Amino acid sequence: MQGDIGVAKSVDNGATWQQLGIALDEDWHLSYPYVFDYDGNIYMMPEGSAKGDLRLFKAVNFPTKWTLEKILLKKPLVDSFVIPYGGKFWLFGSDHSGIGTEKNGQLEIWYSTSPLGPWRPHKKNPIYNTDKSMGARNGGRPFVYEGNLYRVGQDCGETYGRRIRVFKVEILTRDEFKEVEVSLGTQEPTKGRNAWNGARNHHLDVQQLSSGQWVGVLDGDRVPSGDTNRRFILGCASVFAVAALVILVGLLVGAVNSIVPLSWCPHNMGKRSDALLSWEKPNLLSSKLRLFCSRLNRASSFLRAKINVNTFTGRLVIVLTILASMVLVCLGVGYIYGGSGAQEPYPLNDQYSQFTMLTMTYDARLWNLKMYVKHYSRCSSVREIVVVWNKGKLPDLSEFDSAVPVRIRQEEKNSLNNRFRIDPKIRTRAVLELDDDIMMTCDDVERGFKVWRDHPDRIVGFYPRLVNGKTLKYRAERHARRHNGYNMILTGAAFIDSQVAFKRYWSKEAQAGREVVDELFNCEDVLLNYLYANSTSSKTVEYVKPAWAIDTSKFSSVAISRNTQAHYKVRSICLEKFAQMYGSLTDRKSEFGRRKDGWDV
Repeated sequence: MQGDIGVAKSVDNGATWQQLGIALDEDWHLSYPYVFDYDGNIYMMPEGSAKGDLRLFKAVNFPTKWTLEKILLKKPLVDSFVIPYGGKFWLFGSDHSGIGTEKNGQLEIWYSTSPLGPWRPHKKNPIYNTDKSMGARNGGRPFVYEGNLYRVGQDCGETYGRRIRVFKVEILTRDEFKEVEVSLGTQEPTKGRNAWNGARNHHLDVQQLSSGQWVGVLDGDRVPSGDTNRRFILGCASVFAVAALVILVGLLVGAVNSIVPLSWCPHNMGKRSDALLSWEKPNLLSSKLRLFCSRLNRASSFLRAKINVNTFTGRLVIVLTILASMVLVCLGVGYIYGGSGAQEPYPLNDQYSQFTMLTMTYDARLWNLKMYVKHYSRCSSVREIVVVWNKGKLPDLSEFDSAVPVRIRQEEKNSLNNRFRIDPKIRTRAVLELDDDIMMTCDDVERGFKVWRDHPDRIVGFYPRLVNGKTLKYRAERHARRHNGYNMILTGAAFIDSQVAFKRYWSKEAQAGREVVDELFNCEDVLLNYLYANSTSSKTVEYVKPAWAIDTSKFSSVAISRNTQAHYKVRSICLEKFAQMYGSLTDRKSEFGRRKDGWDV
């Protein structure tokens, strides 16, 4: 938990970044690297309140070499900045070390004729000592626009850095200060909590370039401050609650006779040493402990007297207690091993930070599609939803409640091959091919995306299959479970690389396979798995287990594959044909539970 000041460079307006290394490393925590130039030199004033002062560094070789210029103030100011305004230099910062100071709700102002000091306190210091949601703590670089000075503050009401607030400074003199809040001017996230800044954003840096253009850098997070620790604590609390409920059931059915074994109590330990006996006699704690053990054990008799498990009420209590235990187990596991990876930063490496969703449908399944778009458009990393429309009257885009753009691609021919048609308008490397009748959580989708980012050369999906044996037969997931492995991922719910998969599918070598797909009106996903396997000797598939998934077509009469046996028979024919064309999959088995992330069990 000790920060250093790092530096990165971008030459394409922030789309990609080159890491240049550590700019400043001290023995204490550093953050908030406020950089400015003065008198031909570049200075940096980082937050280092753990040292108990505010220090100014000068660039020796910008941006990676710095030397200490001077200590500006012997006060542990946090998130400070310096700005020239009205003929003076003004220093804004917060000192949370004083008695009675509201953390994240305090602000002080100092002034000088030079950023090097000496600094004098404002007459009204502290300017603020108020609620932490009021934006007193600085949240980025101040800026001057059309002659007016603006200050950025942090609203830390719900969590640290929940949001930023912008204030227009109306009066700034040695004796007076007044500011009013103004609109930030940014669009509110349409995905709610799943937006890139849905949980919090606490820093804004706005600058005017030499060209006259303005550029702003805003940070964001999808989880609140301390989310990992919070989830671990809640998970452990759920586990302890389950243990308590299990003991309760044991007491009610008579399997547990006492909550605290008598041998654990000091007065029932059998043979004891003289030292222990001398401790028990005069010690108040020993007496309290004996009394607590006795009362706790009497509670078991009290519960059995009040709740008779042979009555309807007693059985109802048992059932409800067991159900509550099951819910708490799920919650505990979800909290401890949860997280979707959507909140984890990662380098681009020629990949994008978002993905395109693609689904294939027709007019009879429009109600499915509307529900699909409304749900998945609000997942964190979805950039666009592409609907491959195979037949029927096109819907109007206004019919969809979507947080991202929706594009309908009408096809001339009703073919399953259209699912993997090369589409130059898709702007992401990652494409999630997901049937419109599959509903799963956004967290499950984000987990799949994270695994694909780790393995972009593979098909990463949620429905595994195993093809094995001398006679190739298509079987359900339970067959793969029985043999503890899989070598195929159904692309009705899978991530693929759009620049690789589509070209591979529409290659000359795949033409014979595409003809089989059209002939049987089936197996386009099976074909893609064979094409991937034929291209390399490495692993080509990765499985991600969804917490739950619902097939909504089961609630209607528009399921594409209603006759399971006939559907599987056709797919078995595909396996035989594709194995002859592109080679076998039987030696490509991957075991469940192989990855460290635990999402492939």
